[in-house]
Amino acid sequence: MRNYMIIDFSQGKVILSPFEAQVRFNTSGITMYAMVEDIKFIDDALIMHADAGAVRWSLKLDTPEQLALIREELGV
Repeated sequence: MRNYMIIDFSQGKVILSPFEAQVRFNTSGITMYAMVEDIKFIDDALIMHADAGAVRWSLKLDTPEQLALIREELGV
């Protein structure tokens, strides 16, 4: 049984587990991580934003459905 979900978007993949989210970009090889409690969403702009103090990043998703799937999977 898999305990993670993969959501494809135009720039790569969002990989969700019960405790963290990873964003893996196809072309650059960059992977960003954030704990679930550090993630917030800006619904109107389709933004997933991670703020862990000294480390911050934002990701623009392609569709409202992707944002909804991520929110549902993370329980936020």
